[in-house]
Amino acid sequence: MICLGNRHLPVCLSLFLCLLLGFSTFSGGVSAQGIIATVGTDVTLACNYNAKYYGKLPTCWGRGPIPNSGCNNVVIKSDGTSVTSRLSERYLFMGDLSAGDVSLTIRQVEEGDSGMYGCRVEIPGWFNDHKHEQTLTVMAVRPNPVKVETREVKERAFTVRWTPVFDGGRPITSYRIDIKNKQASWDTAITTEISNPELTQMSLVDLRPAKTYNLRMFATNSMGMSEASNVLTVTTKEAAPDGPPLDMELVALSPQSIKVTWKPPRLEQRNGVLRSYSISYREYDPEGRQFKRWQHLSVSATREVESIILGNLKPSTRYGVIIQAKTNAGIGPASSAPLCSTLEEVHRTTTPSTSMSASTAATLLIEDSTSFTSVHTTTTDKPVTAVTHWEDITDISTSVPPDPPVVELKEVRGNAFSLLWTPGFEGDSPITGYYLEYKAVHALWDYTKTVLDFSPNQTEATIIEMNPSTYNVRMFAKNSLATSKASNILTITTGESGQRTIDLVTTVSTDTHAAASVDESQSGHLTAIVVPVVLVVLTVAVVTAWQLRRIKQKKGSLSMWLPGGALRYRGPESLQEL
Repeated sequence: MICLGNRHLPVCLSLFLCLLLGFSTFSGGVSAQGIIATVGTDVTLACNYNAKYYGKLPTCWGRGPIPNSGCNNVVIKSDGTSVTSRLSERYLFMGDLSAGDVSLTIRQVEEGDSGMYGCRVEIPGWFNDHKHEQTLTVMAVRPNPVKVETREVKERAFTVRWTPVFDGGRPITSYRIDIKNKQASWDTAITTEISNPELTQMSLVDLRPAKTYNLRMFATNSMGMSEASNVLTVTTKEAAPDGPPLDMELVALSPQSIKVTWKPPRLEQRNGVLRSYSISYREYDPEGRQFKRWQHLSVSATREVESIILGNLKPSTRYGVIIQAKTNAGIGPASSAPLCSTLEEVHRTTTPSTSMSASTAATLLIEDSTSFTSVHTTTTDKPVTAVTHWEDITDISTSVPPDPPVVELKEVRGNAFSLLWTPGFEGDSPITGYYLEYKAVHALWDYTKTVLDFSPNQTEATIIEMNPSTYNVRMFAKNSLATSKASNILTITTGESGQRTIDLVTTVSTDTHAAASVDESQSGHLTAIVVPVVLVVLTVAVVTAWQLRRIKQKKGSLSMWLPGGALRYRGPESLQEL
């Protein structure tokens, strides 16, 4: 149609606009949608065309609005049969291309994937292309729960480790560790914040032997804290008892016997299941002012009040007795009592009988001594034997041990601290590992120390202290031939006690404010009572003063005589007003 003249121009423009709208509506229109997804999930942006009608057509997906031709920032293209190019392996056509399903799937979306995506299906002809835009919003979330597992368990410590988890699209900034006694609730747990997000292993020390603990972890990013990890149930190994048997008593029963009674060590000092007691006794020689050889017995631990009768003793002789409790891990400290003397012998026994008794006593003493030597060697003397054997190997092989590492304190945060060490010369063979010794600052290294093992490639560790105080730490390096000397000793004071002091001050401060609030409240109530009373008194005083002044102004000098007497009036008013 040809438009001539200005008179037909409006009609022509209207027809042209209708044609454009028709094309855009029926063939080349752009539809839009919005999709919200979370980081780490797979997202599919839908786009389809009628392949049965049009056949297999080229398709492209790009980022940003769809231009007049093609796609902006193309992420994937297809010729209708297969993918011809893609920006990354994360962009896929998961649908049936031959059926016209050209939906875009993005694997494990990130926050950077947010934005507008455009799908263009190239249909032959002018203004025929099928265009579809979608806006993708990817939101970060909290990290996934941590999977924690036990690495090593000892008498007074254990080590846990975990693998990095999906961070929710935001970097993990810290971890939180909760530990409690198995029987207690999580409200009583000791909570420790670990600020090193690269950490994958943690040791907890100063625990009680033969105790069962629960542990859980959380990961935190800028979006929040993860759900709790799996709950670990860890039972520390047994240790030798920390305390001696209690309430030990010696009672002489006869010239040849003494009864010994005692109770087990305190429950918290047993460090495991008590298996037996070692009873050691010896005769005191008053002439030489010295004790004779120890004799030893072993009694199974079965009751809350134990007893044994020491027989075949000498009459009128003083004996010293000590008792030690045993677990499968070792023997504990000894309890002792004052010397006990057997009763005087009553000479009514025959000589042969006395000789028989002495012979029997000698036989029993030898058997007891032999039995004790065996037990004593397997418990107390075992470390000494190991040391002697080690020195023999060193002397024979003349091997060079590794140099001790140099240990540094990296950080102390609450009841946790981090160590960093630098390996030294490895000696005659490669270093196979390190171990750390840990004790209270006033204790001896040979008593109640905690030992932690580390791999040869590890050069730093973070340790949680369950009972904050001041401690000493030293390390050793070891190879297949020898162990180094001790490293430098660090003295570390964990900061939990300071936090408790702050909490205490805060509590006192809060109470003070509360008292002040009470005082202010009481003062407010008093003010509410006093102020109205004062106002009433002032009002009465003002009214009274005003009335007195008014009466004073009415005074005059009039005097009248009435039949009943004289009436005197003083005031400014006229006499008619009276």
